[in-house]
Formats: sequence, structure tokens, C-alpha cells
Amino acid sequence: MNRLKKFFLTKVMRKLYQRTGQCNRCGQCCRQIYVKHYKHVVSDEKELERLRFMHRFYGYLKLVGKDEIGLIFECENLDPKTKKCKIHRLRPGICRRYPQEELFSMGGSLCDECGYKMEPIIPFSEVLEKTE
Repeated sequence: MNRLKKFFLTKVMRKLYQRTGQCNRCGQCCRQIYVKHYKHVVSDEKELERLRFMHRFYGYLKLVGKDEIGLIFECENLDPKTKKCKIHRLRPGICRRYPQEELFSMGGSLCDECGYKMEPIIPFSEVLEKTE
């Protein structure tokens, strides 16, 4: 990675990781979804109803459960047979940007089948050199 890009990502964007790889269309990212709105995970159905008026993305979500973190959703645009998105070309920005670093700050992880990886922008070996 060139120095200008590394500077921009770490100092300007304040990112620690960058997305690498590509989608292999496993469909796992469209299941067991937590939705973070502003600084918290959506945790009640009244809030979800309010959000549905704000953006069409929330209308695509089917509530499938709830746990100590918040409401759990599945995207209604995922075809269960083909595991492909029914609106792929028109999918919302949140889907286009998946996965984001914020997923990991919330304690999430990528499934084993996912073709994406989140790689540190500054490799551990480089961090270790600076501490020696």
C-alpha cells in the first residue's frame, strides 16, 4: 500500500483495517443482522417502525429474533434457494460497503465462508518495529 493511501486511511479516515477480497455470494451477511443506528444497535420494534419511515433499507428487514445486543434481522431480498440478492444492482449503500470496520468494534466477525477479509492497514510487524 502506498504511503499516501495509508496516511489518508489512518490519519484522515481514522481507520485501522481495510477490506480485502471479494464477495463469494454465500448470503451469510444477509442473515443474523444487527442494525446500528447512530451510536446504538436497534433494540425495540417501535424504533424500527420509526426508522422504516426514514430509509427504504429498513423496510427490507424481517425481524427474526432478539437477544441482549438487540433486534436480529434477515434481509427479505436474499433468495433462500440461490443465496443471491434479488435487488443486487439496486442494493442500498450499507450492503455495498459491507463489511465495514465498525462490525468488529461491535464484537462482530465474518463467517468462515465470506470471501472478504479485514486486514490491518498497518501490519503488526510494523507496529512492533516502532515499539522496539
